[in-house]
Amino acid sequence: MPHRGMAVSARPSFLAGESNFTKLTNPGIRTDSSKTITVLSISPIEEDHGALRRIFRRSEWAVYTDLEWTLQSSLTVESALGVLRRNSFPLIVCERDLQPGSWREMLADVSLLPDPPLMIVTSRLADEYLWAEALNLGAYDVLAKPFDTEEVIRVLSLASLHWNHAHEIQGSRTKAMVQAANGS
Repeated sequence: MPHRGMAVSARPSFLAGESNFTKLTNPGIRTDSSKTITVLSISPIEEDHGALRRIFRRSEWAVYTDLEWTLQSSLTVESALGVLRRNSFPLIVCERDLQPGSWREMLADVSLLPDPPLMIVTSRLADEYLWAEALNLGAYDVLAKPFDTEEVIRVLSLASLHWNHAHEIQGSRTKAMVQAANGS
């Protein structure tokens, strides 16, 4: 059984066709060579990390993505911010009830990063109010706990698609600007 903070993998398929220009080498960002997405899980509840690890190991990922999914865990906002200063992640799964700190503070801090990840808020009390608040403040989605395997797979897969599409567009725009500047 992996311990806290240890990355676990699941060999999971619909994110094919990445241009060479958009290949990135930061940890957590998909590349053709690694085809790995690392998700940062922030929760003081160890069972949350264990549940996500079990879901990441499941074969149903193959229905959605040909990527390998790994999980890095942080128990506190402080440790998560330390990890985010050293690494880039496309997705963060963040517990609503963090102490000290809050998911709102985490979302605000994440939004200041040069390449902010998408954040999914989790809660046992996930209701319409939390969902509306989270989306209005800039979170990608809300997941109810206990985690439903299919819902976690669906939400994280769609978030990953959104992340990759945004980076492909950004890469295309940058490439076009470079070509225009070079007179190509």
